[in-house]
Amino acid sequence: MIEYFSQNLWQVWAIIAVVCLILELFSGDFFILCFSIGAAVSLLSALCGASLTAQIILFAVASVLSVLFVRPVALKYFHRNDPERASNADALMGREGRVSQTIVAGGHGRVAIDGDDWKAVSVDGSAIAKDTPVRVVNRDSIILTVEPVL
Repeated sequence: MIEYFSQNLWQVWAIIAVVCLILELFSGDFFILCFSIGAAVSLLSALCGASLTAQIILFAVASVLSVLFVRPVALKYFHRNDPERASNADALMGREGRVSQTIVAGGHGRVAIDGDDWKAVSVDGSAIAKDTPVRVVNRDSIILTVEPVL
């Protein structure tokens, strides 16, 4: 078995590359992707007949170069390292929706935004009728504060 793998080492590099790509799907930080690139480079060198030592050195060098040059570009392009980037419920600020359940005076109702239904209160405590267009002005945990759109 060991003799088979030593003669077909490219298959081992292919497995390593695919496993790294699968692991990258779960992490999303583009670090493991660099090892997948290194494994792909070693796979190509194995197909060209390079020795095991050369393949391991190429794997290390290609992985380090990927971390230094590929990862920053991928992070910039996909993550947009913007500290002001709104995520999750914060992304609802300023969005518009419709009242799906009447917001009662001094109480709460529900607002539909992009197919999601949120518990909501009015900004001034007044009642807002069903199907009224509203804008999100604040949130407290998962309860949105809305105002009617004029």
